[in-house]
Amino acid sequence: MSNSPYRRIPNSKLNPNPNPNPRSLPASKRSKALSLPDVWFKHQSLKHATLKMHLRSLSASPPSDTDFSFLSGLKSVTLDPPGPDHTALLSDELLLQIFSRLPISCYISNSLVCKRWLYLHGRLVQSLKLTDWSFLKSGRIFRRFPNLTEIDIVNACVRTPLNSGILVTHKNLSIHVGTEFAGTEFIEPIYLLPSDLVDSGLEMIAKGYPNLRRIFAIGASETGLSSISNECDTLQELQLHCCGDLSLKGISRCRNLQVVKLIGRVDEFYNSVVSDIGLTILAQGCRRLVKLELCGCEGSYDGIKAIGQCCQMLEELTLFDHRMDGGWLAALSFCGNLKTLRLQSCKSIDSDPGPDEHLGSCPTLEELHLQQCQMRDKPGVKALFLVCEAVREIVLQNCWGLEDEVFAFASVCRYGPLSLWF
Repeated sequence: MSNSPYRRIPNSKLNPNPNPNPRSLPASKRSKALSLPDVWFKHQSLKHATLKMHLRSLSASPPSDTDFSFLSGLKSVTLDPPGPDHTALLSDELLLQIFSRLPISCYISNSLVCKRWLYLHGRLVQSLKLTDWSFLKSGRIFRRFPNLTEIDIVNACVRTPLNSGILVTHKNLSIHVGTEFAGTEFIEPIYLLPSDLVDSGLEMIAKGYPNLRRIFAIGASETGLSSISNECDTLQELQLHCCGDLSLKGISRCRNLQVVKLIGRVDEFYNSVVSDIGLTILAQGCRRLVKLELCGCEGSYDGIKAIGQCCQMLEELTLFDHRMDGGWLAALSFCGNLKTLRLQSCKSIDSDPGPDEHLGSCPTLEELHLQQCQMRDKPGVKALFLVCEAVREIVLQNCWGLEDEVFAFASVCRYGPLSLWF
């Protein structure tokens, strides 16, 4: 074997690194990777400072003469100076023009850039829904939003627990209700702000926003509404919750008022009365009404007649869950310019419409909308279609009692093509 031409080469020469696995190396020869604490405490002075801070937090009575001389070896951290504000060269008017062309969703993020942008953002906002009464009482609202033309103070006037997860929503109102609620109404009288406090807030709004065009309020009296009508000559739309007859005297001087929504009674929320007295006061004072919505209001033939005779520009009338006395349908014939009639959530159309020959009709009526109404009152339904015989379009949505007889009553609407929507 020694004379063989092939020689055996030792394994140590074939593999210069006989132990390639680093895990098999001795602990003294392996290089340990530095962890974050090792990097953080690489400097002994910083490690000692952190240790002393930890001991001081554990001590019940920290010493007053703590020695921080060990921090002298640390280098002070210097922050980069802030960059130049190039927008400072632009005027407020130019920035407002730029901001006004941005989407509304960018307003909040832009207002957080600096105090100047926050002020400019407030000048762009024209509509606000107030939820905190102190924001109005302190006057901060006028500095933050100086150019408001629309404001809603309904939620701010209801003292309910905002941290409650129970939200009760109605067509006209949404409020938070606490777990201790046990009454028959979600908004008890004690939860509403006193009328004198609401009136003082309306006086501040009237003086701060003389160009107001739209306002929503609740629980206001004649005094507060008078201040709005005296100062806000451009007011065009008004929505009043929980209002009464006498409070409507305050808006009788709103000569330019065109859209009014009166919410007298809402089941399980609040109960107030708007009768023929209030409707007559409204009609005699606001003669330029174009759109009127009555929610939970009482009344009769006299109230509707006053509205038709005084508000000759009225084009749209909406009755939501009305409490009208029998015979009110005949008064619609006095609405000489009425084009749209809406009845929503009405338990009865007309309990006593009277003889057909005394009903009259609305010659200019074009649309009749019936939504979630009880149609089982056949005399009332028949009287309704007789009054609306000139209608061109009828919309029926989620109504009860729709039988063949009801559609037979609709055949009296014979002027022009008739469209039915379900």
